[in-house]
Amino acid sequence: MKAWKQFSEKVLVLGLARSGTAAAKVLLENGKNVIVNDAAAKYDDVAVLELQKKGAHLVLGSHPLSVLEGIEVVVKNPGIRYDHPIVAEALTQNIPVITEVELVSYLTQQPIIGITGSNGKTTTTTLVTEMLNQSGCNVKLAGNIGIAATEVAQTMQTDERMVIELSSFQLQGIDTFRPSTAVLLNIYEAHLDYHGDLESYVNAKCNIFKNQHADDYLVYNVDDPTLQEKVMNTKAKKIPFSATKNLYQEGAWIDDIHVYFFDEAIVRLEDIVLVGKHNLENILASVAAAKLNGATNEGIQHVLKTFSGVKHRLEFVGMLEGRYVYNDSKATNTLATQKALDSFKKNIVLLAGGLDRGNEFDELIPHLQNVKAMVVFGETAPKLERTGKEAGIQVIEHASGVDDAAKIGFSLTDAGDILLLSPACASWDQYKTFEERGDIFVQAVHTMN
Repeated sequence: MKAWKQFSEKVLVLGLARSGTAAAKVLLENGKNVIVNDAAAKYDDVAVLELQKKGAHLVLGSHPLSVLEGIEVVVKNPGIRYDHPIVAEALTQNIPVITEVELVSYLTQQPIIGITGSNGKTTTTTLVTEMLNQSGCNVKLAGNIGIAATEVAQTMQTDERMVIELSSFQLQGIDTFRPSTAVLLNIYEAHLDYHGDLESYVNAKCNIFKNQHADDYLVYNVDDPTLQEKVMNTKAKKIPFSATKNLYQEGAWIDDIHVYFFDEAIVRLEDIVLVGKHNLENILASVAAAKLNGATNEGIQHVLKTFSGVKHRLEFVGMLEGRYVYNDSKATNTLATQKALDSFKKNIVLLAGGLDRGNEFDELIPHLQNVKAMVVFGETAPKLERTGKEAGIQVIEHASGVDDAAKIGFSLTDAGDILLLSPACASWDQYKTFEERGDIFVQAVHTMN
């Protein structure tokens, strides 16, 4: 654990929300001179009043460049892009710009399991946490799926370890952050509006292992050619996983009957309740990370025999007059929707649409064979309609939002069909978060019972 005296004395926290508020609190509690700048926050907000009481200097309502005067480091909210005027000016002045997760190494020296990837982060983070908990290990959950990493790190005991879900936004802003076990699930073109280009996005993801040492572990998907090339630069012990290769001397893999870790059979495939080929990759990564951190086979088996998915990620909503309803609102890109579609052999009515980031959806076409109808909504509705027509789908309806789409979609199903919300797009054109979008869909489904 690093001493706080090593950290800069005058800090700008740019953007509050959960991570910014947590960063400001921990910096103030450790004697730093903190300026908080947020355009949306109000001076009478509870969190703002608390920071002011702790000694923060507040600049709210706008982003004047003057807040950078005398600043030695900027801690920015992960969602704030690097072309933001203050961030861009800070970089021009050679002021370091980091994210809240970088502060973790000043708060704890306990083991950290860091998990990232374009898809599957939340499922894998949940699985690893549950596998370790069921094995009697003391684990704390942090990051996008839990509470801010700094809040968790402050309360960790000597026998605990942290499991943290990490986005590319967070990882681009690290300097010395180092997980003892890093998990890199996959790399797929995403968030290019934020990162600017694919190379920058890939490099941000690969920051997860840039500070690892020879006694650390890097669990990675050997079937992903981008990762295979990138991990050649790691100093950590490489532990590959694969749904296609026999890795009995190297890592996690499967045959027709079992999931293995090296040459040890861990669980029978037929006992796993989580559906989808993509989830099999998440399971392999989870088994590897859990075993490396002390999980028992019994603990792993219990989780895989009972865990049916996280909320909004291929979440089984229930049966509705013989139809199987799934909420996959967390599918915010085409790869996630491809994997959802490939998880089912039955006829599917697909509900899709959302924020237009400039991409097309041609990659979905080979995965639409089982789709009998589509309901499209949001900014990308015209693009998705074109994609559906190119795939030969005859019935394509437009909806005003997911609640409307649920009703229209249900009217297009027959008993035994799948009603699937898997938007392939971010939610921000109509909804604050993918969680809000998924909750509205689930509520709409329940009102039809």
